[in-house]
Amino acid sequence: MPAVAATLGAIDPNDGSKNTFRLENAKIEKKYQARWADSKTFQANAPSTLDVAVGSVSAVELRSQHPKFFGTMAYPYMNGTLHAGHTFTFSKIEFTTGFARMQGKRALFPLGFHCTGMPIKACADKLVREIEMFGPEFERYPASEIVEGDGNDEGKNAPPASKQAQTREDVTKFTAKKGKALAKAVKVKYQFQIMQSLGIPQNEIRRFADPQYWLTFFPPLCQRDLTNFGARIDWRRSFVTTDANPYYDAFVRWQMNRLKELKKIKFGERYTIYSPKDGQPCMDHDRSEGEGVGPQEYLALKLKVKEWAPEAQKLVEGNVPADANVYFVPATMRPETMYGQVCCFVGPMIIYGVYQVSDKDFFVITERAARNMAYQGVFAENGKFPKVMDLPGSSVVGTLVNAPLSVHKDGVRILPMETVLSTKGTGVVTSVPSDSPDDYATVMDLAKKAEYYGIKKEWAELGVVPIIKTPSYGDLAAPFLVKKLKINSPKDTKLLADAKELVYKEGYYQGIMIIGEFKGEKVEDVKPKVRQQLIDNGEAFAYSEPEKSVISRSGDSCVVALMDQWYLDYGEDGWRKETLDWLDKGLETYTPETKHQFEGVLNWLNQWACARTYGLGSKLPWDPHFLVESLSDSTIYMAYYTIAHYLHKDIFGKEPGLAGAKAEQMTDEVWDYVFARRELSEEVINESGISKEALTSMRREFEYWYPLDLRVSGKDLVPNHLTFFLYVHVALFPPEYWPRGVRANGHLLLNGDKMSKSTGNFLTLDQIVKKYGADASRIALADAGDGVEDANFEESVANSTILRLYNLKEWCEEMAKDQATLRSGSKDGFWDRLFENEMTCLVHETRRNYEATMYKLALKSGLYDFLGARDFYREVTTAAGIGMHRDLVLHYIELQALLLTPIAPHWAEYIWLEVLKKPSTIQNELFPQAPAPVLALTAAREYVKIISSNITSAEAAQQKKKDKGKNVAFDPRKPKRLTIFAASKYPAWQDKYIDLVREAFDAINLTVNEKVLTSKVSKMGEMKKVMPFIQGLKRRLLNKEAPETVFDRKLAFDEVETLKDMVAGLKKTTGCSVVEIVVVDEGGKSGISANGEGREGGKVEGLPPSAEAAVPGTPTFHFENLVGGGIGKS
Repeated sequence: MPAVAATLGAIDPNDGSKNTFRLENAKIEKKYQARWADSKTFQANAPSTLDVAVGSVSAVELRSQHPKFFGTMAYPYMNGTLHAGHTFTFSKIEFTTGFARMQGKRALFPLGFHCTGMPIKACADKLVREIEMFGPEFERYPASEIVEGDGNDEGKNAPPASKQAQTREDVTKFTAKKGKALAKAVKVKYQFQIMQSLGIPQNEIRRFADPQYWLTFFPPLCQRDLTNFGARIDWRRSFVTTDANPYYDAFVRWQMNRLKELKKIKFGERYTIYSPKDGQPCMDHDRSEGEGVGPQEYLALKLKVKEWAPEAQKLVEGNVPADANVYFVPATMRPETMYGQVCCFVGPMIIYGVYQVSDKDFFVITERAARNMAYQGVFAENGKFPKVMDLPGSSVVGTLVNAPLSVHKDGVRILPMETVLSTKGTGVVTSVPSDSPDDYATVMDLAKKAEYYGIKKEWAELGVVPIIKTPSYGDLAAPFLVKKLKINSPKDTKLLADAKELVYKEGYYQGIMIIGEFKGEKVEDVKPKVRQQLIDNGEAFAYSEPEKSVISRSGDSCVVALMDQWYLDYGEDGWRKETLDWLDKGLETYTPETKHQFEGVLNWLNQWACARTYGLGSKLPWDPHFLVESLSDSTIYMAYYTIAHYLHKDIFGKEPGLAGAKAEQMTDEVWDYVFARRELSEEVINESGISKEALTSMRREFEYWYPLDLRVSGKDLVPNHLTFFLYVHVALFPPEYWPRGVRANGHLLLNGDKMSKSTGNFLTLDQIVKKYGADASRIALADAGDGVEDANFEESVANSTILRLYNLKEWCEEMAKDQATLRSGSKDGFWDRLFENEMTCLVHETRRNYEATMYKLALKSGLYDFLGARDFYREVTTAAGIGMHRDLVLHYIELQALLLTPIAPHWAEYIWLEVLKKPSTIQNELFPQAPAPVLALTAAREYVKIISSNITSAEAAQQKKKDKGKNVAFDPRKPKRLTIFAASKYPAWQDKYIDLVREAFDAINLTVNEKVLTSKVSKMGEMKKVMPFIQGLKRRLLNKEAPETVFDRKLAFDEVETLKDMVAGLKKTTGCSVVEIVVVDEGGKSGISANGEGREGGKVEGLPPSAEAAVPGTPTFHFENLVGGGIGKS
């Protein structure tokens, strides 16, 4: 696999020089990380109450007077170390924080450690069982059970490692030991093997059977790895979730109490995804498969057996009482169509069960459906679904059943349908061919091939009944579309899917009922009425199942349960509207895709179970045998960051923080005050025992840092966490403190492929930094991509960056050391001005990219293009024999360090302090302020690039032709001359088109009315000749060149003088002995030499045809070989 090869071979261990560069870079990085930590560089504080007295200004005014940035990412889950995917998301907020500092803002980026929920507890419980099975060091594990991998991603690692002689005590020395080759050699069966793959010694794994041990083990590793990455995190504000930290526990209890008081948390019977094994709801973070999957509600119809098929009759005799009521139970989402049932389908290859629902009632359904129904009050005892026998689907074909509401009162037959799935619905499907294209196609096929299917033809020929009138497809929509789309078979799945969507959509939104009690009413109004009527008549019941497969962290296949539970009423109309309004008017989402995803989620998200009985977490305050669910205790913890360091000094809250308060002193009333929800009376202050100074200081921190400016997360959290985050902020805080921005990113590929432990295409953050160093890794992450589409971390980029940073550092050092040898004095020369102006342009462009959080583009303009500008300046000044100017070189080095500070802070710090000898850290410097670019110089630089490229490309093309033995106009390897033809004015024919473009141009919006312009030009009959000229004018206008310059037919620069300045460089790049510029007369037959050796200002006659094509800003040129000191064409 190419990606794996890239992962294994990105750095050749035998490439000593590159490893030397990496180690030298790493030494620099460690040095400055230690210095930043010692100087507390990234510890950010609100203006104190001593600096700005309480009540002297409003919170809004305080933030205006002292600009701030507060950004966070979703805190990582502590069941392992951080990997490249975590790091990619982290990099977005990290780069933003770095740039915010350079905008002169106090910038806060804190990070906590998420431990709530099932994953840790489930893994710990597995280890308890495995220790019982194999011994405390798994010494009884049979080697024979090691088997070859099957390609699945989850848990493929090395076999049990040999025991370690000693237990490692220093957790900060942890390193992953999994080799990539071994990673794909075997598959993991047990939890202890997963722990081994993380590099944990075998004799230490037993400690992880205690779930609390995970909370002490992994957070220090997370902090270590991010510190090694150069993170700008304020670690004072870190914490672990769950009741392991009593302060955070009090915060969660306050949050839940207030939501309940606001009637946002309710109690009642509702459908929820449920794990029978765990005995509790299984929410998104509790799942190993099926995140985002919710309950799918159906109506289960009861089709009573009137007459068994002969084979089925033999099987049920003696197993089912003769007087029993046996029902086939199809699940439907379209109860309004039940009038048109003509048969009922089963899968002939499916084995159904006959399940006893009551003394007299039995259901024929799949086991999967019965297991779901067992938790929905359908069976006599919750969780029990007694099966009396199996029935092959083929045996029941021909059975006559009663179909509720069907016009066919004598009953309909059970018929075979090969596409029925046992994994969807009940495995029984009622057939309404008038409004289901699949049903119609199947019924037609059955009637056509009755003998083949072993049925009587008349069973499939009951009359198709019109039920719904639609504007486009009439009253038999399915037959109409099957014929129109030329669907010939039930196997035409793609066409049937298209037809189904068309029928269902138009039928529901525009259909009118033409049968039954609700005839004449709209389908969307009738649907709930018919559903309720069938339920009230005892002919149907509500049934629900997971939309797709859901597997819990404990390995259980989940069901839908109907249960009494505490839930957050996220779908409530007023709450939803308020949140949608904020999304529309107040929240920056950076991409339209993210905003649309939020809108979709907010429009369908409904009640969410917020409590469970298994796992780690905080107890529900009013019902303490429940724990707060992991996606419900993590909605507003960003507010907790603002005061965490006042509450505790360590992540577990064992030592009180700046406020000197104990956790039990943080009452709900105190939290309300701190989070600006109420004022405090002296009585409450006295009762809390917390000093007024401490309380006002905490409130100052909250009021200053809130609202949250940016939340960064993977796009997969929009359907749950990020939407809950918006909802709960809207519920608990005034609008002044609602979130201001959410930036969602895509997943991260590694070397173009999905990251996977099983294939070895996988890297942890620790591995990345050790392999490439922090800054090279950060640059590769910036280069990976910025949108919501999946990004790609290319190890080749990180690898090449090691050398690029080293070489750039060496060059900067050399220039600083040898600056006395560089040119000094006036820097008004053409190339000096061009270089200085290009740096100015790139500074502005890089600022715009950072402001837009487009880091790939910021890297391009701030590093790659900036390097390109330097290289060009160095080359042209060398060719011109003048060399680079000292002041511009030093200015370049300073700007380069500043532009790279957000992305590559260690390299920038080294250049700033060690090369430029600045007095203090670059981390406190402002982003460079550059003057407005000089448009004339910008245009000249673009002109130079284009003309140079055109000339060198033309020469190279001739050489290629010659190498292939083709005839060429000149021999590039022989002495040659280059003549450049510049026009002094535009051709007369262009004048009439200037006014047309002027009329079509909107100077305010910088747009051109293409429709009007094209229409007028086409009438003049010169489209082919004219359009290139018009496109050139448009390009200049849209590039913000002054309209008067464009329309007045003037270039922004002196073209001839620019060409003269280019001569020395062109001689060097082309190898020409002579480069002459000729200003062409009208008509292109003659001209004046602008720099001809010995004939400057002289007339030049007999110009080649190419001279005629020259126009201002677009010169032409001509190569020819020199013969005996004169000119001769080859």
